[in-house]
Amino acid sequence: MAVANDLAHWRAQIFARLLLVVFVLGLLTAVPSALLAASEGMWSIAVIDLVALVWVGVIWRWRRLSYTTRVAHFISVAYLVGAALLLKVGPVSQIYLLAVPVLAALLLGLRPALWMLALSGLTVMVLGYQDHPVPPLPGLPDYAFLRAAILSVNFMFMTAVLTLSCAVLLQHLERSFDQLSALNAEQRLTAAALARLNDMVLIAEVAPGAGQHIIFVNDAFERRSGYARAEVLGRDLRLLRGPATEQSVIDAIDQAMAQRQTVRAELLNYSKSGEAYWVETELVPLADAGGVNTHWVAVERDITERRKAEQAIHRLAFYDVLTGLPNRRLLMDRINQLQAGCARGGGAAAVMFIDLDRFKTINDARGHTTGDALLCQAANRLGALMRQADTVARIGGDEFVVLLAHLAPGPGEATRAALTVAEKIRAALGRDCAIGGQVYNCTASIGVTLLPKAGAPAQSAQDLLREADTAMYRAKSQGRNGIAFFEHAMQAELEQRLTLERDLAAALAAGQLQMHVQPQVDRAGRPVGGELLMRWPRADGASVPPHVFIPVAEESGLIVALGAWALRQACAAVLRLQAAGLAMPLSVNVSPTQFRQPDFVAQVRQVLADTGAPARLLVLEVTEGLLIDKMDDTIGRMHQLTALGLRFSIDDFGTGYSSMAYLKKMPLYELKIDRSFIQDTPHDANSRALVQSMLAMAGHLGLRVVAEGVETRAQADFLTAHDCACLQGYLYARPMPLDALIALLGRVSSLP
Repeated sequence: MAVANDLAHWRAQIFARLLLVVFVLGLLTAVPSALLAASEGMWSIAVIDLVALVWVGVIWRWRRLSYTTRVAHFISVAYLVGAALLLKVGPVSQIYLLAVPVLAALLLGLRPALWMLALSGLTVMVLGYQDHPVPPLPGLPDYAFLRAAILSVNFMFMTAVLTLSCAVLLQHLERSFDQLSALNAEQRLTAAALARLNDMVLIAEVAPGAGQHIIFVNDAFERRSGYARAEVLGRDLRLLRGPATEQSVIDAIDQAMAQRQTVRAELLNYSKSGEAYWVETELVPLADAGGVNTHWVAVERDITERRKAEQAIHRLAFYDVLTGLPNRRLLMDRINQLQAGCARGGGAAAVMFIDLDRFKTINDARGHTTGDALLCQAANRLGALMRQADTVARIGGDEFVVLLAHLAPGPGEATRAALTVAEKIRAALGRDCAIGGQVYNCTASIGVTLLPKAGAPAQSAQDLLREADTAMYRAKSQGRNGIAFFEHAMQAELEQRLTLERDLAAALAAGQLQMHVQPQVDRAGRPVGGELLMRWPRADGASVPPHVFIPVAEESGLIVALGAWALRQACAAVLRLQAAGLAMPLSVNVSPTQFRQPDFVAQVRQVLADTGAPARLLVLEVTEGLLIDKMDDTIGRMHQLTALGLRFSIDDFGTGYSSMAYLKKMPLYELKIDRSFIQDTPHDANSRALVQSMLAMAGHLGLRVVAEGVETRAQADFLTAHDCACLQGYLYARPMPLDALIALLGRVSSLP
């Protein structure tokens, strides 16, 4: 109801009751008064009383008249009775006229009350003067008029005080109604908004010495918690906490609440049915005017799905999908923690590198399903042997790493303890494995390195892994199914690797490296592109394979210089093909290290400017591993390069950081299916299904697909049958010098 209607309704209620009271009192007093007046011969008084009583009765019963009309009649009755009695009885009857403006103020408002005040005052003055006339005397004022004026002024003063007090009071009451209505509307709006928020809202009242008692919850709370509002009102704010709620988070919340501070936290709550769900909660204290904390407001948002997604992303980033063990990335972090613990005096520790013997044979003979099951059993057996402080990780293929912490105070005791654990591991992994009704046996070769090493410089996690890996290969070379500790004698092998690094740097400086091109063909076998592959011929006629010197370049940092050289060679090759009238796109590999150089985009822009090569004919091949760190920066840099006209290809797709999310964000041109998926296709059902899925996904995303490692006609037929746009492999051509490719393309183009 509107404010004006509130006041009008209030006045109407007062008037209705006033009429009833006046009529009833009139019956009780006016009738005896009229009879008494009649008995004394005061017929005018009797008539006035009876007419007034009848008039009031008519007003009371005739409710169809408007409120204003009925009030006007009622005030008229009071005025006429007062005026008549003033004439007949005298000044004592002024009380009736006193009531007229007061009633007008109460029932109609200030302006009608002022008119009635003036009318009553004038009536008192006129009738008072006429009732007691005094003949004027010469030279003297009219005392009768003066007396009437004085009476009238005093009457109006007292009446004005009462009338204005009543009118002003009602005006303030009306303003209060306005404010109260606005506050009520605001409160209703706030309550409705709180009730309909998607976030859960709880309000608790602080009870000194008795915690916080819930006094309000909104609809979202009822929906998510399963509790009805009536079930939680009056209960403690900690109602939803459960056994798995982190105590450290609870302690932090309690500490902040004790200090009356706003606190934010992520908390595990429990619904009425016992379902656990995560909330992001913010607790805000409310204080009264005196600064005393009286209430707490808790706003909670359900983040269960977000937490699940975070956990899934975390597992993808830090754990092996197959075995659930930590992956290489998490392993590196654990090694760093292990080194820090040793440096703080935590005793000696060990890093074990474990490789399953004959795993490849079993995997190739029985397929990936059996191989995966074997890896899972190995992971379970390793996990069962470890303490809580130890770490078991799978870093790829059939390779596992074990970190043993706090072995012993000294190196001698640590060596014996590590050997004991290694023997247990070797024995556990050497037991038969039953898979699919078949029994398999797969032993393990274990390499061990200890840390810290007295007198040795600080080592990185990679150094420790390299040492353990070197020791593991020593165990393999000694007949497998054995244990080898890293020794300084093995350093010679590392020296050979250093020699290879130096030779690679010299070969790059002397221009001894070469770029060969392996053609990429369409489904009809026509060359439509090529991949540039680096070759390193030695002076003795031998050649160092890329899989040997590329890892060396990655570890030594030479990969940046190699990548820059390869990019210039790619530009030169594109220009030569264009000059020969055989223009086609060429792909060149870019390592993650090279790509992450701060000035990589500037380098590419400069190479394109220096050579004049068309960027549209260059495809940069990157691996999924590029996305592990700083994905947003990487994608931003890729967009800068595509703006230059370059295109991107994901090399070895499916073997690295295989998160589908990046496919939507990256400006990709093509995917290259790794040869590991092609080699068992189409005979292996798993490989076949994976390849089909990759082709279908790429088709939906509008990406070109290149299948690497195509070596058989069956593979080619399967790929072309499933709409693979481009094929690359020994079935069509081996990598060749650019001159040979130009000659080949010339022969192909001359065919009818």
